[in-house]
Amino acid sequence: MSSPLSILRQVFGYDSFRGPQAAIIDHVTGGGDALVLMPTGGGKSLCYQIPAIARQQAGLGVTLVVSPLIALMHDQVGALREAGVAAAFLNSTLDWPQTLDVERRMAEGETTLLYAAPERVVSERFLGLLDGLYAQGQLALVAIDEAHCVSQWGHDFRPEYRQLALLAQRYPGVPRIALTATADALTRADILEGLQLPSAQVFISSFDRPNIRYHVEEKKEPLAQLLRFITQEHAGEAGIVYCQSRKRVEEMAQALAQAGIAALPYHAGMPADTRQAHQDRFLREDGIVMVATIAFGMGIDKPDVRFVAHVDMPRNIEGYYQETGRAGRDGLPADAWMIYGLQDVVNQRRMIDEGDAAEAFKSILRGKLDALLALAEATDCRRQRLLAYFGEASEPCGNCDNCLQPPAVWDGTDAARKLLSTIYRVHEMSGLTFGTGHLMDIVRGNATDKVRQFGHERLSTFGLGADYNEHQLRAVLRQLLATQAVGVQRVLQGDGRAFDTLSLGASARPLLRGEVPVLLRQASAPARRARKPRRHAPAAAAAELDAGAQVRFINLKAWRAEVAREHGVPAYVVFLDTTLAAIAERNPATLADLAGIPGMGAKRLEAYGALVLQVCQERI
Repeated sequence: MSSPLSILRQVFGYDSFRGPQAAIIDHVTGGGDALVLMPTGGGKSLCYQIPAIARQQAGLGVTLVVSPLIALMHDQVGALREAGVAAAFLNSTLDWPQTLDVERRMAEGETTLLYAAPERVVSERFLGLLDGLYAQGQLALVAIDEAHCVSQWGHDFRPEYRQLALLAQRYPGVPRIALTATADALTRADILEGLQLPSAQVFISSFDRPNIRYHVEEKKEPLAQLLRFITQEHAGEAGIVYCQSRKRVEEMAQALAQAGIAALPYHAGMPADTRQAHQDRFLREDGIVMVATIAFGMGIDKPDVRFVAHVDMPRNIEGYYQETGRAGRDGLPADAWMIYGLQDVVNQRRMIDEGDAAEAFKSILRGKLDALLALAEATDCRRQRLLAYFGEASEPCGNCDNCLQPPAVWDGTDAARKLLSTIYRVHEMSGLTFGTGHLMDIVRGNATDKVRQFGHERLSTFGLGADYNEHQLRAVLRQLLATQAVGVQRVLQGDGRAFDTLSLGASARPLLRGEVPVLLRQASAPARRARKPRRHAPAAAAAELDAGAQVRFINLKAWRAEVAREHGVPAYVVFLDTTLAAIAERNPATLADLAGIPGMGAKRLEAYGALVLQVCQERI
């Protein structure tokens, strides 16, 4: 059996491990169970791929990789095959003869890693195949990717993942490794319990993604704000825009396309073939912007996503972290940009409050939403806040919006008391509750037809907040919702239409008494962000190359695109941009010059070395 380090060098073309990779790989190769938390782009896949290769060399058989998405399986299997590793997948894209061929090669020991979805893994037919391998001592390892899907507390719970616990009962002695980029303490405990991994060693890498810049601003004109962000800072670059609803996805994608941006929609309501075509374009073409619901993204390995934008607030920090982590997997500068507003908070709180879950479960969901809102409203370093949520201490990053342009702060305690008093007096007078717009009209002294209809201009709080603008009052209401001083209820009208109403919550009393201050960021007009100098070209990996190396890099990218088309894989599966940039900078003349370049393993050197040299030696 080769050592893990020699496998890393020979197969994957890298000289050394990063962070806790070496310890994880040694533990799992030796037969230990593990739970691995490592940020996106941190090298999680090597933590089971190298043990799989090592254990297969030792005669222990095939490694099963449980993966939730077909696109992820295809990318990882394609990359492994490019590196000379015998990998395969079983999914719905294969016809019956192809399926039988994969199963035969697995049974005959010709496969090192086999990828399959959890639904297939727990099927009787598949379990029968595993039974046969286990009986022959040829089931080397089980790797469960995206393991947060096991947990009911996670942001992407999938019931079929819970069934994977049967692997522990059915195949005792086979080591298992569960991996995820996102899990707080509660989710980690649930993963260990749900997968029956009581003795697993837990490896927690830093959650920090220093190459990602976090920026959050108040939602005012969503499309205009998004267009300004993309056109001014990421023109021609690949990105993902997340929206809460399918309708909003369609509208945003169409508007971006009309503005000349190569944007495509993606959501679960689209025909499957259209979704697949859009995903393929995003993975294989440069500069595509995918506008999507959270149905898109998990397991997407595209390394050169330069931004992730949220035009609606996610449900919790775990979801936000997982989604923003899809930017900058190549380690180059990337942006996580989000806009949010009062209606986002109202909608999220209402969905929690009106759900069918037990109150204890709802309380945890509210806490997770409140933590995300606290991150959005923060006036200090956002990265510090984000890392602290996952239990990691850090210093101010100097690279988020708050560090680069510290916001002004104002005392919203008086405004909060006036809003709470108005909610109380409206209910006392009318026996009804009303929505945000009506309450703000009362506080600001706007005698609208609706205000006069209910006689609310006679309330003692009418006009008391005339010196506050709408943006300020909305910011105060967001805080009141976050602290559960205000609750949300959906009311059905006689015509079947529904609207959200506000009522006093459990923590309203100390605020009404002025015992708890409400400090808020100063609302301001949208302005172009203060920025540090940074490199953001479509060829970001090659930004510091000289003129000759830039030309070699462009030629190498064109050659790589042809190879990728021939092999039916995304270009980054053949070589990463960072590898091409290193080749272009070295300007190799011999195969020996290519050896040792990060990402240039033995199989790739054998398959592509002569062609790479030919491209590099073309006349400039």
